[in-house]
Parts: sequence; structure tokens; C-alpha cells
Amino acid sequence: MKKRIALILASAMLVSTAVCSLASCNGDSGKKGHVYYLNFKPEIDAEWQALAAKYTEETGIQVDVSTAASGTYEQTLTSEIAKTDAPTLFQINGPVGYANWKDYCYDLTDTDLYKELTTDDFAVKDSDGKVRAVAYAVECYGIIVNTELLEKSGHQLSEITNFETLKAVAEDITAHSKDLGFSAFTNASLAAGEDWRMQTHLANIPLFYEFRDDNVDTTKTPATIKGTYLDNYRQIFDLYLNNATCAPSLMTSKSVDDATAEFAAGQAVFFQNGDWAYNQIKDLGDDKLAMIPIYIGVEGEENQGIAAGTENYWAVNSQAAEEDIQATLDFLKWVTTTEEGTTALASDMSLASPFKQAKAPANVLDKFNQESMAAGKYVVSWAPFKVMPSEDYKTELGSYLSAYAAKPTDANWNRVKEAFVDNWAAEVEKTAQASTEAAE
Repeated sequence: MKKRIALILASAMLVSTAVCSLASCNGDSGKKGHVYYLNFKPEIDAEWQALAAKYTEETGIQVDVSTAASGTYEQTLTSEIAKTDAPTLFQINGPVGYANWKDYCYDLTDTDLYKELTTDDFAVKDSDGKVRAVAYAVECYGIIVNTELLEKSGHQLSEITNFETLKAVAEDITAHSKDLGFSAFTNASLAAGEDWRMQTHLANIPLFYEFRDDNVDTTKTPATIKGTYLDNYRQIFDLYLNNATCAPSLMTSKSVDDATAEFAAGQAVFFQNGDWAYNQIKDLGDDKLAMIPIYIGVEGEENQGIAAGTENYWAVNSQAAEEDIQATLDFLKWVTTTEEGTTALASDMSLASPFKQAKAPANVLDKFNQESMAAGKYVVSWAPFKVMPSEDYKTELGSYLSAYAAKPTDANWNRVKEAFVDNWAAEVEKTAQASTEAAE
């Protein structure tokens, strides 16, 4: 019996040691807690995994990173946040995102993370002025250009200064595409969940001009919109559809990865996307890459700059265990202040971050945004799409854009208009009603 008890005790000690190891126990330092980051950006998943592993190796604190598939972040977060082992760190897309997730957003006001911000412009605050989320990436998007192919087509970057000149160059490339061996634009990636370039980023341009004309307060979602520049939206969308690597009807089966691969392989001159795509296309060579604004035919757009801003805000799960919250805050401080963390953000992930100790990103596309601003071009704000009333609004708009691509008739564009304007008001009303019911 004594031998059996001794064996049981010995086994228990071994199990205890193993569990302590798995849980990253550290008796000397007293450190504990666990970090679970639900990452929004599939294009830098490998880089986050590597950074998390490095932190765990250095500190003994377990950091797990899970990345939502493209276009599924809200659904994934909704599912994961309900689990016992929920994310301790997640992303919201600004004030609208905060409205949806305010019950889970920890007060960051007194944290080192918030104190590292260069400006309050990159903080999401509640009605009491408490900081609930902090931006981690300042990005830009426009039309990425393969300048080598552009020159092979007989054109120069300096030719393109507005929609008319962009259209002329694109249509000339299309007219000679068989001889050239490449197309003007990549596909528009209209598969379900992959259409965010068209239903969010492209839609932001006409909204930007409407909001600018009407002096709309973009700190909150307006109750209604007019769709003033929907004809401009249509003509740039048509330009993409009619001068691409595939027929418009095939784009409903295409993903962003497909479009990226086409551009990286030299199959198209133009690719609407942002500086976040740099890692996937950088093998073309920095000397062959440029970015220009998305022109839609608005008066004075020769002075338009590149769309710059952010919808990427870190939020810490206020409902996580106290030790996990602290572990997450410690991890974020390490990411934003240490040599390892700041190098990873700038060099490995090619992110421009709004932190005091951030390094300049190794991203030539960001340079074009900086040059555009230095030249006095006006920046196209991201504010309009950050106050779109819901994910359902964007999803429905995308579905009607896809239907129009499959059959580009006036009737189908009228349905796009309804999805753009009428659904905005309907979604705002639905959200308000849901908030009222929740309060009751």
C-alpha cells in the first residue's frame, strides 16, 4: 500500500510539473496569464504567429494567435467571444465596431498602450471620454500599379491624373491586351466574403465626396444618405469590370487572393488594394510598384490624394480573467515598445503604426501616400466606411454589385442604388431599435 501511495504521489508531481509547464508557470517571476489574439489580417498571420512564439519563448507567457478567414471576422468573433477560452485581444473597426462590442472593451485609459499613441486621433473613446480601443495600423489604399507593364503598354504614370485619363489608358491596354500579354485590371473579387474591396473600399470614395459636400459629422453614423455620386461609383466599377483579366460574370467566383496572384504574376497593370498587400506583391520589385488615387470622375480630383486612415483598432476583452487582461496588456506593451515588437510590425508586417517608438514600415506603397500628402493633395478619409451602419449593409451591397457584374443592366444598377441608399436608412433604424430593446 505504501508503495502504491508513493507511486500515486510521484505521478501527481509529474502531472503537476507538466501542467505547470503547459500553462507557462513561472515560480521565479510570478508571471501568469494567457493571451489569445483573434487576428483580423490573414495576410500577416504567419508574422503574428512568429511574434507570438518569440514572446512566449522570452517570457514564458503563452500567446495564441488565431486568424479569421477573409470576410468572416465578425462572425468568427461572435462565435469565439462566447467560448470559455475567449479571445483576450480582438479588433473593432472604429466607433461602429465599438457600439457593437462595447460590453467587451476594456478601459485602456491608464494603460501603457494608450500612452504610446502619438495622437488621440487614433483612439476610440466612449461617451465618458474613456479609451476603449487603440489603432495599431495606419494604412492607405488606392490603385496599385505595375509601372513596368504600364511602360510596356506605351504609357507613363504621369499621364494618369483623373478618371478620364485612367479610363483612356485602361481601355487602350484592353484594346491591345492580346499582343501585350496582360490586362489592365485584375479581377474585382466578388465572391461572397471576398467583395470588401468593392462594397467597402470603393464605396468609400463616393461617400467621401457626399459627406464632404454636406459637412456630415463622421464621428457617428448619419441616419440617411443621398447617393449623390452613385453615377461616379458605377463608372469606376464598370471600368474595372470591362478591362479585367476575366469576364465580369466570372468575378463572382473570384477571391482577393486570386486578384493578388494575378497582379503578382504580371497579368494586370492595375490592382485596387492597399499597402497591406505589399508582402504578397513585393517580389515584383519596389522599383516596379506605385500607387495612385482611385479616381471616379469628380470635379477637381486632380488634387485628390490616396485614401488613408485606419479601421484596425485593438480592443482588450474586459470579460476575460484579470490575469489574462494583464498578460494581454503586457504583451501589447512589448509589441509596441521593444526592438523585437516594433521591428516585426514595420519590417515583417509592413505596417505603419501610430506609436511613439514605431519604425517606418518597409513598404514602398506607403511612400506614395507620404509623397501625395507632401505635395498638398487632399487625403480621402476612411471615415465614411467606418460609419457604415452594419456588416449586413455591406454584405447586401456586395451581393447586388455581384448581380450587376453578372448582368450589367440599368435595372440591376437601380438595385445597387437601393442597396446603397435605402438599406442604409433601414439598417440605421434596425440598429436603433435593437439598442432600444436591449436597454429595456
